Amino acid sequence: MLIDHLNRQRLERDAQGLGRQRRIAESPCAPRQWVSRNGQPARELLAFCSNDYLGLANHPALALAMAEGARQFGAGSGASHLISGHSRAHAALEEDLAAWLAPSIPNAAALYFCTGFLANVALLTALGDASATIFADKLNHASLIDGALLAKAPMQRYAHRNLSVLASQLERCATPVKLIVTDAVFSMDGDMADLPALLALAERFDAWLIVDDAHGFGVLGAQGRGSLAHFGLRSERLIYMGTLGKAAGVGGAFVAAHPTIIDWLVQSARPYIYTTAAPPAVAHALRESLRLISGTEGNQRREQLQQLIVQLRTQLAALIAGRPASGWRLSDSTTAIQPLLVGSNAAALALMAALDAQGLWVPAIRPPTVPVGTARLRITLSASHSAADVQRLVEGLALASRKLA
Repeated sequence: MLIDHLNRQRLERDAQGLGRQRRIAESPCAPRQWVSRNGQPARELLAFCSNDYLGLANHPALALAMAEGARQFGAGSGASHLISGHSRAHAALEEDLAAWLAPSIPNAAALYFCTGFLANVALLTALGDASATIFADKLNHASLIDGALLAKAPMQRYAHRNLSVLASQLERCATPVKLIVTDAVFSMDGDMADLPALLALAERFDAWLIVDDAHGFGVLGAQGRGSLAHFGLRSERLIYMGTLGKAAGVGGAFVAAHPTIIDWLVQSARPYIYTTAAPPAVAHALRESLRLISGTEGNQRREQLQQLIVQLRTQLAALIAGRPASGWRLSDSTTAIQPLLVGSNAAALALMAALDAQGLWVPAIRPPTVPVGTARLRITLSASHSAADVQRLVEGLALASRKLA
C-alpha cells in the first residue's frame, strides 16, 4: 500500500515537471567537473551551480590542512560535543569565529555545527519558546522555516522585504521575546535583506535580529566578514548564523552571538546536544580557510567574483533585451546568485536540457523551492570561473533561446 501510494505521488510530481534527480560528481568541485547520471559515462561539464563562491573547495592549502588535521586528530570525533567529541580543533575554530564576528557583535562567542540546517533548527527551537514570537520573511530558507515550525513560539510571516508589515506585527506583539529572522542574501533570488532597517526595528521594539548569512559569509564585507560587515552593523541584538561549506569551501556552520545565548544553545539545543561532532579535521581545515578568506588571496578572489557578476549581468541584460519574446527576466541581484526567471516548470527544464546538451550545467529551480510560475535557472558564479566561461554561458543561452523559440 505504501509503495503504491508513493509511486502515485511520484508520477503526479513528474507530470507537473517537479521530479528531482541526482547526478554523480566524479571529480572535485570546480568550474569544470566530470559528472555521470543514470549509469551513463561521465562527461565534463562547465558548471554554474555550486555555492563555492571563492573557489576554495578544491584549494590545495585546504586539502593539505584537512590531511594534517586527520593525522593530528584522526578521522572521526567519536561522540557528541558534550560527551567526548569536542576536540582542540573545534575549540580553536570557535575562538577564531568569535574573533571574526567581534567587530559586529560585541563580546561575541561562537558555536560550531555540522550543517547550516542543523544550526538554524537548533537556534530557533532553543530560543523560540512559549515566551517568544518569531517574525520571518516569507522567502527565508527552508531551514529557517522548519526551525520556526518546530519551535514552541508562534510564527508571523511578512511579505518579502516588506518592513512596514513587519513593523505593524512587532507593534501588536505582546510576548516578552521577539525574534526577527531573515536570510541576509536570499538563496533563490540573490537579493539582500535591508539589515540596517531590520536592526533599527529590533532596537525600536526590543527585539533580536537573527541573520542567516549562508551566502554572504566570506564574500561580502571587508576581508569577507559577511553581510554585517558589509552594512557596517554592530549590536548585541544580532544573532548570526554563517555556513562554512559555501564560500569557506569546507563544511559545517556556526552561530555567533552574545555569550549567554551561545551558552543556552549548549544547554538546550537538541540538534547540537544529540549529534556526533563533525570530524576534527574539518574544523582544522576551516581555520586555514579563514586565513585564506581574510588575506590577500581572498581579496583577489572577491574582486574577480565581482568582475564576473558585472560581466554576466551586462551580457544577460543585452541578451534579454534582444529577445523580448522569450519572457526571460533577470533577478535584481548584485551577488554571486544570478537567477534567470523563465516562468513555467516545463520551460525551465527545457532550457536546462538545452544547456546540458552544450556541456553547460545550470540547474532548474522549481516549486516548492520558489513560488509557482517563477521557475528559473539559478546561475551561481565562482571566483574560479573565467571571463571566457561566462561568455560561453551567455552564448549557450543565446543558442538555446533560438532553438526553443
